[in-house]
Amino acid sequence: MGKSWKNPFKVAQAQKKGQIFTKLAREIQVSAKLGGGDPDANSRLKMAINAAREQSCPKDTIERAIKKGTGELDAGIIEELTYEGYGPHGVGVIVECQTDNRNRTASEIRSIFGKNGGNMGESGCVSWMFQRTSLIEGKKDRVSDPEEEAIEVGANEVDENKENNIYSFYGAPEDLDSIRSALQERGWEVNAAELSYIPTNITDLSDEQLADVTKLLDSLEENDDSHRVYATIK
Repeated sequence: MGKSWKNPFKVAQAQKKGQIFTKLAREIQVSAKLGGGDPDANSRLKMAINAAREQSCPKDTIERAIKKGTGELDAGIIEELTYEGYGPHGVGVIVECQTDNRNRTASEIRSIFGKNGGNMGESGCVSWMFQRTSLIEGKKDRVSDPEEEAIEVGANEVDENKENNIYSFYGAPEDLDSIRSALQERGWEVNAAELSYIPTNITDLSDEQLADVTKLLDSLEENDDSHRVYATIK
């Protein structure tokens, strides 16, 4: 294997990869617990497994996570928790976490806010600055009119990420499954389908202020227990 421990960059990369695997495994475990261990009958689990495979997550890690979720292997209970707070310059921030220790996670998230010019608040303190929505991401070989696709599947709007040819469809929270199913029936490869948040009160920031906020958001995303991070920025 070589003495990779002598190379700080390699060690950092390995640690980051391990952190990614941990987060992917938690999502698989939660998905299996909520919907069962058969990916063909559990769309959330199927997408979680596909996401893990795209990151070259080891097969045994995926299988252990499924068995932990279904109770075939002993495991701690993974909870899904949401924290809210204000970042620098009044930016609203929502952090969704998956954790086996809520006290540890709350303490760490609060500390990250404090160290980066923010303040973790009570539940509901910034959620009014966001709209709850369904988010379905997918790709298709030929897309002649994405707006028409959105109308046909019952989505409210659609955005395109031209870098990786991924389209994001947004709709009412209760329409998550129907939009996902409709897209798949129309030949879309769906790689994410989840409830999300869209900021409705955008905080205007200078480049220098945005850098302050980005530092906080990066720190939150790097936390082992964080799953999704949302902010009132463009």
